[in-house]
Formats: sequence, C-alpha cells, structure tokens
Amino acid sequence: MSEYFHAKVEKNVGLMAVLIAVAISFGGLAEIVPLMYQAETIQPLPGVTPYPPLQLAGRDVYVREGCYNCHSQMIRTLRFETERYGHYSLAGESVYDRPFQWGSKRTGPDLARVGGRYSDDWHRVHMVNPRDVVPESNMPAYPWLADAPLDADAVKLKLAALRRLGDPYTDADIDGVAAALAGKTELDAVIAYLQGLGRHAPAQSAASATSGGVQ
Repeated sequence: MSEYFHAKVEKNVGLMAVLIAVAISFGGLAEIVPLMYQAETIQPLPGVTPYPPLQLAGRDVYVREGCYNCHSQMIRTLRFETERYGHYSLAGESVYDRPFQWGSKRTGPDLARVGGRYSDDWHRVHMVNPRDVVPESNMPAYPWLADAPLDADAVKLKLAALRRLGDPYTDADIDGVAAALAGKTELDAVIAYLQGLGRHAPAQSAASATSGGVQ
C-alpha cells in the first residue's frame, strides 16, 4: 500500500506540490514557534528601549533611502566578523525594530555597532559627500537630507501605532514628539539613529575588537 501511494504521489505533480508545502510548513512551524516563547528572543537587552522620536524618524529615512540594500545590521558568530565589528548580534537588540534591519548584503560595512565610533560632524560630512572622508567610497551622497524637515505629526502617529503593537511608549513620549523634532532635519535624524546603533550590545574584549568603519 505504501509503495502504491508513493508511486501515485510521484506521478501527480499537484499532489506532490501540496504535500511538499505541508511538510515545509510543519518544519517551519517547528523551528519558529518555540522561538516565539523563548525569553531571550522577545525580551530586550538591558538598556534597550523603544526608539526616541528623533531616532525613529531617522530609522524611517534610513529605510526609505534603501540603506539596508548595502549595509547589514547583523554580526554573525564568526571570528573574522566579531574581531572587526564587535560582539555578535543578539535577538534582544532588535525587539523594537519593525521591521528588523539585519540584512544579508554588504556593499558597505555592517552598521550594528557603529554608534559612537564617529562624531556627528563626521557623519554629517559623510552623508553629504562620502568621498570627503572616505575617498574610495562608492556610497551615494544624500545632500538633500540636510534641508528636508521632519514631519512631527507623522512621527507622532507612528509612536501611537507602535504603542498599539506593544511598544511601551507613554502619553508623555507621544506628546513630546513636536518638541523633540523642533528645528531638526532628516539628516539630523539619520545621524541620531546611527549614533544609537549597538550602544547596549555586550562589550567586546579590547584584545579582539577592532574598529569596523563605514563605507
């Protein structure tokens, strides 16, 4: 009986496709569902909090401009990666990322630990014209960000939406958006976002950690 069923499946492309889909679905659920209940994957690391308004706005600009197409934010557990970029990435760092920016493409360096490695002025020059600080860079310039104002109302609505999804924003956080973004540009927001990346990651030993740089 089993041999007959096996032969029938092999000869019926539609039935085989359905059974393959079912098998993959069960396999995927078996891997994904347990992770949804493991504390280390759903609890933020110490110090990790929802993005403040300026960083959240900068993250949206980062996504809009497609920065994730060239820069990942996921350090793998490989020695040559941790020695260059720092401690490997942990799930607790990305609890408030919607969507996450792990990525898989590195035309430019990983940015998961870039926060604090360069001054705001360095980032400003780098975004306006990357060749001014990294002559061999092939990164596009983003000079218009320096003149683009932020939409406080849109950011306020986003904080409210994220709170409905579970992010612990308070009424004071939402009411304070306009003041937090007053006089700021999209470039200011992107810099604030970059400067916050990796700030609460586990420390890497000084002997093995080296500077990673950006493109």
